[in-house]
Amino acid sequence: MALMDGGVRVGCRASDGRIIFVTVSRQALSHGVSVTPGVARLSGLAVPDVQAGPPTLSPGLHPVESLQSLRRSLVECDNILGPREVVTAAQEHIQLIQQLRREATGHDRQALLQVLAEYAEFCSWLHQDGGDHHAAQYWADRAMDWASACGDHDLTAYITARKAQLAGDMRESVDAVDLADYAQRLAPPRSRLSAMGAVYGAHGHALLGDERTAQHSFDHALALIADPSEAPVGRGRWLDAAYVEAQRARSLSLLGQHHTAVASFERAIRALPPNFRRDRGVYLARAAISQFVANGPEQAAATGEAALAVAAVTGSARIFTELATLDELLRRCRGVPEVDRFREALDSRLLHEV
Repeated sequence: MALMDGGVRVGCRASDGRIIFVTVSRQALSHGVSVTPGVARLSGLAVPDVQAGPPTLSPGLHPVESLQSLRRSLVECDNILGPREVVTAAQEHIQLIQQLRREATGHDRQALLQVLAEYAEFCSWLHQDGGDHHAAQYWADRAMDWASACGDHDLTAYITARKAQLAGDMRESVDAVDLADYAQRLAPPRSRLSAMGAVYGAHGHALLGDERTAQHSFDHALALIADPSEAPVGRGRWLDAAYVEAQRARSLSLLGQHHTAVASFERAIRALPPNFRRDRGVYLARAAISQFVANGPEQAAATGEAALAVAAVTGSARIFTELATLDELLRRCRGVPEVDRFREALDSRLLHEV
């Protein structure tokens, strides 16, 4: 995953067998990493060379419309290829928008500020999936400033909910709950945006060990998106019952309810659209951890191998982080064919400390 400072975040097998995440320069990866004590060496890892450059705006469209169309294309690319292929392009687009804002006035400048906020939120997501949480926080904060400045209340609520999700990924439980509550206060009543807040607040409660409140929040989110008056369009249109099911499964796993979590993950995976490949990898990796407890190492390792295939293409640190947890669980099961195959496949995608 390309980081803000030009480095690349990659998984590394430490000398004690643990998986850690390290940052190295893209140039070092391109030329191979030197093999010295305490330094990682390259092992079967390919880092794509992202071709950066100013985006080309469509001549027949207003610049704002063209940039919005380009952003939608990047979002689709991220769904399939993951963050590392698009983050550089997204940040190039932000630089262009800033240039255009300096030359624009009135309504045009206001519209550019809104699309700038949308791009910043997207950059936050890309860095979150890439494992650079500090960069994700930076872009989320910028997005919040710009959304507030342009007066887009729905976008402000959306970004606040996303900040709650990020806090949950960082295991900042109280922040996740408080930001989710604020998102629900900002969102229109009984809206899909309010459901987003409920989902991410639920995970915050699970992090706090409060299963009852977490379950209530998930049920509330499902009730909101089932309301026929709330059409699945606009911001958060990807939030459906299957997504809530997957987030509930993650929280149930955290709370030790692994059998129920496995069944919930299976339902969510079956319901995923085909182009949501990276999300499928995330759900498979999380499901594998619960499968280890509920069904044994063989099934967990096989599911982990399927998740690894997605991680290898997308570079999603969320998948690799879950697989690192699974790898730690499976270390005690050496000699099981499925386990050995998974760990060998994972090793081939990691740097190794020597």
